[in-house]
Amino acid sequence: MTTLEDLKTRRARIAVVGLGYVGLPLAVALARHFDVLGIDISHKRVDELTNGRDRTGEVSAEGLAGAPVAFTCDAKRLKEAAVVIVAVPTPIDEHRAPDLTPVIGATRTVGANLAPGAVVVYESTVYPGLTEEVCVPLLEEHSGLKCGRDFFVGYSPERINPGDKQHTLETIVKVVAGQDGPTTDLLAGMYGSVVKAGVYRASSIKVAEAAKVIENTQRDLNIALMNELAIIFGRLGIDTLEVLEAAGTKWNFLPFRPGLVGGHCIGVDPYYLTFKAQALGIAPRVILAGRAINDGMGRFIAQACIKGLIEGGVLVKGARVGILGFTFKENVPDLRNTRVIDVLAELADYGVSVLVHDPMADGDEARAEYGIELCGLEGLRDLDAVILAVPHAQYQDLGLSELRGWYRGQAAPLLLDVKGRFTQAEAKAAGFRLWRL
Repeated sequence: MTTLEDLKTRRARIAVVGLGYVGLPLAVALARHFDVLGIDISHKRVDELTNGRDRTGEVSAEGLAGAPVAFTCDAKRLKEAAVVIVAVPTPIDEHRAPDLTPVIGATRTVGANLAPGAVVVYESTVYPGLTEEVCVPLLEEHSGLKCGRDFFVGYSPERINPGDKQHTLETIVKVVAGQDGPTTDLLAGMYGSVVKAGVYRASSIKVAEAAKVIENTQRDLNIALMNELAIIFGRLGIDTLEVLEAAGTKWNFLPFRPGLVGGHCIGVDPYYLTFKAQALGIAPRVILAGRAINDGMGRFIAQACIKGLIEGGVLVKGARVGILGFTFKENVPDLRNTRVIDVLAELADYGVSVLVHDPMADGDEARAEYGIELCGLEGLRDLDAVILAVPHAQYQDLGLSELRGWYRGQAAPLLLDVKGRFTQAEAKAAGFRLWRL
């Protein structure tokens, strides 16, 4: 097996497979200390990175220029690597079951180009056991090598939070696990070279896999509780955020907030755990109950809009509603698993004409993935309601007085503020009817 010294002296190379939100920041960080090869199946992605641009916004042009990563689509170059890190997406399919297509495809490619003695590390979120039960047999099949003798495997779950410039790769403790002690030592040394927060050695690969999948499951359940409370308080005529502010004065109250839960982590990872649980004959009632609540919030928000239109005397069919924000969270361009689409789809079912604006989203991607045509701010006129769905930084200077000019003929225009950007007092002073989740 390659030693840490081999990596540090650049006698051995590291390859990162998958250059998205997880793989690219990792490749750039490692390249400051090691010889790094960055591999992606997308020629468009490799070309833009080679030209110094990251459309995800996770790495700046200066960061790319300062990190000598060799970007390529040539999988055969994996044979040059002593350590291969797999950082591909692990989405769910239309039935909310794990879609292992990317990780299986990457594993087959790595196996077909695996150098003897190499270490393969997975960062993709999976259910406990997948690395050893699914990936290892594929690596052996396509390489003709034997795991534990001719190559070795490990797992180090990604903890990237897209758009977060405070909690970055370097500042979040890295969990590592190898199939044996020497492999764990190598991974701890490699990751420890770039992660200032330190490394945590898990006792096994399964423990590391489970730790990752429950991180987001726990957060998903906490948000589900807040969403359920929002539904209850709405019926009671109480402002949810005001309740949470009051409760938050106690030292041990957790500061979770209601909202749309999308993206490629929180809205997806729990299904990997429930899939494994069901395969074992266990009915994961609490986890799936939380998922059902969170998956239904888009419909709830849309119905709140419909009720608000009716209360304002607006004819629902043919009403014009503007939605601000379409990505899965604020200040990122990522459209994967955005739950804003649920709001839009429900409104469309009522015959509402919906106009969507998002300064971060790629128009071609929105069209290809969701059939949505994004509009400019100038297109948001003659509206009957506005839904501030995703509070991007670009919307922070958008005041109520400017918003007022977007409506048509309403004395008290309807504004739905999903993340609580505006207070009830300021909205009332500006003449709005404000609904907050």
